[in-house]
Amino acid sequence: MTTIALIGPGAIGGTVAAWLAQNPDFAITLCARTPLDDLRVETPSGMITARPRVITDPALAETVDWVLVATKTYDVDSTKRWLDRLVGPETRVAIIQNGVEHVRLFEHLVPAERLVPVMINLPAARNAPGRIVQSRHGIIAVPAGRNGEDFAALFAHSEIEAAAHADFLSQAWIKLAGNCGAVVPALTLRATGPVWSDDLAAIVRGLVEECVAVGRAEGATIPDSVIVNTIASSRGMPEGAVGGSLHADRLAGNQMEIDARNGVIVRLGTKHGIPTPVNKMLVTLLGAAGSPWASR
Repeated sequence: MTTIALIGPGAIGGTVAAWLAQNPDFAITLCARTPLDDLRVETPSGMITARPRVITDPALAETVDWVLVATKTYDVDSTKRWLDRLVGPETRVAIIQNGVEHVRLFEHLVPAERLVPVMINLPAARNAPGRIVQSRHGIIAVPAGRNGEDFAALFAHSEIEAAAHADFLSQAWIKLAGNCGAVVPALTLRATGPVWSDDLAAIVRGLVEECVAVGRAEGATIPDSVIVNTIASSRGMPEGAVGGSLHADRLAGNQMEIDARNGVIVRLGTKHGIPTPVNKMLVTLLGAAGSPWASR
């Protein structure tokens, strides 16, 4: 029996846990802030359900084979109480978060050689605790090597496509480049398609081109098609659509992952001497609009 604990059973974490729980050889524990009875995920293939063990007190946690962290990036230090109880000498920890700095954020909590950074593309929305709608099939990328390959193997009997990649760095930056334009609807609070203009296109292009330049400086291989596709996606966003988790979090009055999504482009751009004026301006504006989470 493989023991797996998941910290942060929100939309992404809850969906991942529900899929893993379909394997009878896995014992799943959810580490949650509030109790929930079960998981019900409406997937593209139909409803899946699971009744994993749920604990809300780290004192009840025990060492497991795998820990999956699916919290927001700004909640990293809050996982320490859980990790201190869950991580043993052989435990490996998979970081399922946005951005490109998975290892840097957690290496003060877990030895870096046991961390597995995870790039996930899994569109899902939580309607209530344990109640999730998954709108498209999921894709996971992890680094090549024993840890990454073992993690990918956990999903062999699920409908989430997981694979280890020799060039994981590029996978992570391609996703970030595809998502960095989402700062626009998060700031304007409306979909970009209905208000599309040449000026708005120039802003989205600037965001993505800056991200691609920084990613390439970091060593990633990012094709120019990523720029074209990201602009096209923004242009096609329909009226009423929520443009990603930044937008959803702002609508809900929640703290936003501004640093992991766009701030990192500015920070690493400074490191490489690459100007990132568009990202810097929108990060500043969104930070001012969302702080101190005034809609609460």
